Amino acid sequence: MRAGSVPAHHEEEALGRAYDARLMRRLLRYLNPHIGRVVLAVVLLIGAAGVELVGPWLTMIALDRAIPQGDTRLLLWLSAAFLAALAASFAFQYAQAMITTWLGQSVMLDLRRQIFAKLQRLGLPFFDRNPVGRLMTRVTSDVETLNELFSSGVVTVFGDVFTLLFIVGAMFALDWRLALVTLAVMPLVAGVAIGFRARIREAYRDIRVRLARINAFLQEQISGIAVIQLFGRERDVHDRFGAIDRDYLDAHLRSITYYALFFPLIELLTAVSLALIIAYGGLSILGGTATVGVVAAFLQYARRFFRPIQDLSEKYNMLQGAMASSERIFRLLDAAEPADEASTTLPAPKGRLEFRNVWFAYTRRGGGADAPWDWVLRDVSFQAEPGERIAIVGHTGAGKTTLIGLLLRFYEAQRGEILLDGVNIRNVDVASLRERFGLVLQDVFLFSRDVRYNVRLGRDDIDEARVRQVAQRVGADTFIDRLPRGYDQPLGERGASLSVGERQLLSFARALAFDPPVLILDEATSSVDSALEQRIEQAVDTLLRGRTSLVIAHRLSTVQSADRILVLHHGELREQGTHDQLLARGGLYARLHALQFVPASSATLPRAASA
Repeated sequence: MRAGSVPAHHEEEALGRAYDARLMRRLLRYLNPHIGRVVLAVVLLIGAAGVELVGPWLTMIALDRAIPQGDTRLLLWLSAAFLAALAASFAFQYAQAMITTWLGQSVMLDLRRQIFAKLQRLGLPFFDRNPVGRLMTRVTSDVETLNELFSSGVVTVFGDVFTLLFIVGAMFALDWRLALVTLAVMPLVAGVAIGFRARIREAYRDIRVRLARINAFLQEQISGIAVIQLFGRERDVHDRFGAIDRDYLDAHLRSITYYALFFPLIELLTAVSLALIIAYGGLSILGGTATVGVVAAFLQYARRFFRPIQDLSEKYNMLQGAMASSERIFRLLDAAEPADEASTTLPAPKGRLEFRNVWFAYTRRGGGADAPWDWVLRDVSFQAEPGERIAIVGHTGAGKTTLIGLLLRFYEAQRGEILLDGVNIRNVDVASLRERFGLVLQDVFLFSRDVRYNVRLGRDDIDEARVRQVAQRVGADTFIDRLPRGYDQPLGERGASLSVGERQLLSFARALAFDPPVLILDEATSSVDSALEQRIEQAVDTLLRGRTSLVIAHRLSTVQSADRILVLHHGELREQGTHDQLLARGGLYARLHALQFVPASSATLPRAASA
């Protein structure tokens, strides 16, 4: 990650409003392809809400008519109807659960695909600013939160609302006075719900922040496990993870505490409502203004009335989380992608490169929008003719690798132009541009799939014969043939089953398989031993004939045969020429050469070091 671009984990992130109509409208668009199932789910929920009314109504008829009149036939019919209502309720709830769960999973599928596609299109500056753990949180837990919203929230809330409306309507139809008594506790219920909402909002925010911290910390520490073990820092890392994990636990415990208080309070208020029904209903029975059946029905309706209220309170928390997760997801989906004017088609590949007065900086000093740029490259100009082998050398941080990032449009220069075969690369489609280049890095990235995939990266036009040919040309066939399954051998994460040198050979084979007109080697032989380096150099010398190549190296022994050597110093192109010309000039290159090849006792070394 570049200096000045390290993100603060606290950005993970303050929650927005509990309900944001703009975000909700955007979320609901993901239901458009499944609108038929949404309508069916709502119909089933309305049906289930209607069935909720049947049981208490049948109870009232049984107590007021069938039992007092001794009507056994009516009682049996009522019992059968009660069982049928239970069966219908089961069928409605089962079908609704299946459909809403399917909806949630379908939305998750669409969202994850969209997010992954977006991540593939974003430029490297975005990944410089955002740790991998944070992005993993977007694709996993944030999407899972939206799954809960669609499978248990946005549709099922209709069921709770209709249940409440139907029950209130039934109660007022039976006895409006008793209905008002039943609802007398509603102001207290509303007060408890509002107080709970404010506290669970803060607890949920703490949970999300700490979860993102855990993901980011785990990704970094697992990626660097070799360094941790090498320097014996396991205990320190374990203690740091324990502190983060403890914070996560504490946030969850606060949330659990609030729920542990809320639900008993709702149960208490439910009991108060039932007590009021019994008291007022009993007096009404004695006064002849109500019947036993009506009071029994009200007791059942009251119990069913407060259950959706509990569900709605939980769904508020779900909605809170969904708004926060959707805001983060849409922020990622709305992130600016690299500009791609793509107005010019590249001519037939020749491999001519030209940098014209290129200036580039990753950040501004101090980070302010009006602050001056912290230049990494300053007014760099050079040309590479077709088939020419150009070496780029300089001290660490001189800007060598940055040149490659600009050439491949991982970053865009603030000033100047870069041309490929006479065309400004800003006007060329990025995919078309990168097809002209083969890149071999010092830090080789291999995928966990087999050897064949890692050579051709899924390209169908690179056949088996081509894979074997390029492997043979770089000498990789020697170790591939020794693998238990040869080219079908899975390599493990990042090629863990191979040595550093073997991974480097595969990266060479990959570059050759794509047959680019321009080949870029960034410290490509620095991780291999001398014997292997000699074998690679022989293969590369054969390959580079007729190709333009840029070779970045710290070891000057690997670039002495280059057609031209560029010497960068503090972002400026200070010297260029052949190896012999630069040595004869006695400048920066000669001093670098002295540092690497002249014995330490030489009197010239202090002067070279001071330079």
